[in-house]
Amino acid sequence: MRLVIDQLCKRYGDKSVFSQVSLQVQAGEFVAIRGESGVGKSTLLNCMAGLDRWDSGSVTLNGQDLGALDETALAGLRRKDIGFVFQAFHVLPHLDVAQNVGLPLLLLGTPDAQHVQAMLQAVGLDGLGARLPQTLSGGQLQRVAIARALVHRPGLLLADEPTGNLDPSTAAVVMDALRAQCRAQGAALVLVTHSDAAARDADRVLQLGPNGISTV
Repeated sequence: MRLVIDQLCKRYGDKSVFSQVSLQVQAGEFVAIRGESGVGKSTLLNCMAGLDRWDSGSVTLNGQDLGALDETALAGLRRKDIGFVFQAFHVLPHLDVAQNVGLPLLLLGTPDAQHVQAMLQAVGLDGLGARLPQTLSGGQLQRVAIARALVHRPGLLLADEPTGNLDPSTAAVVMDALRAQCRAQGAALVLVTHSDAAARDADRVLQLGPNGISTV
């Protein structure tokens, strides 16, 4: 999965969030994006998935121009090719762990209980499939979110401050699980974070500012 962003600009009214952002992410690559609060890191991540529209420039995923796709086509592309991990976990409280992880497969019409169990084991949650989210720790919930994001084998994983709510030791365990599973599946990983530790093992660390993006 190859992501290409070319001269991307985003504004809210008269205010420029970022401009002239260009980068490429190759299959299997881990890219961390850092920047001050309010510089548009999460907005850029949303643009990469076509969740947010931009004012100029282009976002291309595996040769597809996301700006040329309608909402139905974008939703289908996200469901099949993109995984998300957010700081706030976004697990569904009325579903057990296995059901939460298996939800992307269910939406694709390809449920696979055996693969769900394998994903839980891969992120260190073996035996917890029947538990409800409210019985888990923050670190366990984030690993549920990682397993859910990767269960459908997406080519691109987008992670928005995935360790922001975790203590340092738990954050390290979660990042190890995230990197290991991306490597195992050959998925490209784009992480936005304030954390030096979370970005430590990235293949590239980039700095986002109002006037573009640069290598740290």
